[in-house]
Amino acid sequence: MSILEPLEITATHVVVKVPHLSGWGLIWDDFKRLLNITVNGQVLLFFRPSETEPARINVFLLQENIPLSEVSAQQHDDAKYIQTPADCLFSFSQRYSVHCDPESRIIQPKQTQFRSKSGPNYHPTFQVFLSTNSGFVTLIVKDREGNEIWKSSVCLPAPRTETLMRNVPAESGVPADERLRTVHSRFIARVSEPVLNKLLDKLLEQHVISDQEMESVRSQQSRADKARDVINTVRRKGLIASSLLIDALCEEDPCLFTELNLM
Repeated sequence: MSILEPLEITATHVVVKVPHLSGWGLIWDDFKRLLNITVNGQVLLFFRPSETEPARINVFLLQENIPLSEVSAQQHDDAKYIQTPADCLFSFSQRYSVHCDPESRIIQPKQTQFRSKSGPNYHPTFQVFLSTNSGFVTLIVKDREGNEIWKSSVCLPAPRTETLMRNVPAESGVPADERLRTVHSRFIARVSEPVLNKLLDKLLEQHVISDQEMESVRSQQSRADKARDVINTVRRKGLIASSLLIDALCEEDPCLFTELNLM
């Protein structure tokens, strides 16, 4: 193999002389490797829970100018976008791999080369099949030499359970008000004030608390007193009210919901 010397180079053309009919072509891939072209990129994550098979995270390695809305529109209905810092740098000539902590069941493919994508179809660059359906996992993107290009810890949304099923406790299960009793102190210590405000709004909409009860909670000075007032007020109202609070916490703070083991 030999490299053809250019006869002329202009702003738009390169003129070469091909002296024979053997195979020839542009060595663009090698040229890019020599230049080591780096672009601003983004890592997008979409989580798909499952009750019958391992949950998975679809990982997309894309240029930063690809709109999130275009990628989201092509995801399955039950796929949830996980918001996380996405910015990173990619090289077109580089191969990348994804790693998971705690260790996942399967990550496929093991490596892939970063390529320019502009639609219309966006397929996952990697799929991470998890050993758990909820909790924290850390995802890492590495280059071929093992250098970390991107790293983020994410909280997986807890699996959704239909509200009506929670309203009626299972015969062998723990009633909802008893579940709240067992997590009483941990709920007070861990729930944040923004989440408390969202819980109050949901409980008011569902007629679990009255306007006066909501104002009474919000008049408390400390976050802990507000949390104590919320859980005590709801627990005293019985099974259905307690179930609705558990369901609202699952939506607004799935990490705390999982930590309290309220499933």
